[in-house]
Amino acid sequence: QLQLVESGGGLVQPGGSLRLSCAASGFRLDFYAIGWFRQAPGKEREGVSFISSRGEITHYRDSVKGRFTISRDNAKNTVYLQMNSLKPEDTAVYYCAARSTYSGSYYSEYEYHFWGRGTQVTVSS
Repeated sequence: QLQLVESGGGLVQPGGSLRLSCAASGFRLDFYAIGWFRQAPGKEREGVSFISSRGEITHYRDSVKGRFTISRDNAKNTVYLQMNSLKPEDTAVYYCAARSTYSGSYYSEYEYHFWGRGTQVTVSS
């Protein structure tokens, strides 16, 4: 069984924080780069953040820069997304995905072979 499982989502007020976790089972996560994606109702799924297999390269979409931080602990086979100063527009289902190839595009979904089922993040007062 090869899977990614997201956790840490929930309901928070604007300005609040959440830390999402992406835990891998059945494979070694240290061989894979990880992307966090999100999809809000009626919108296309979009890339949020990226981290390379060793953690030396990270990327964030402009709208989350300075608020979100991606990190990984390969010893725990887990990747994290710390989300601070959350806004209502951050409301979405958040997915993590793993890729072993790199095309030069951080969020090329076809290169992400393993996907989690998502965790709901709702930012509302």
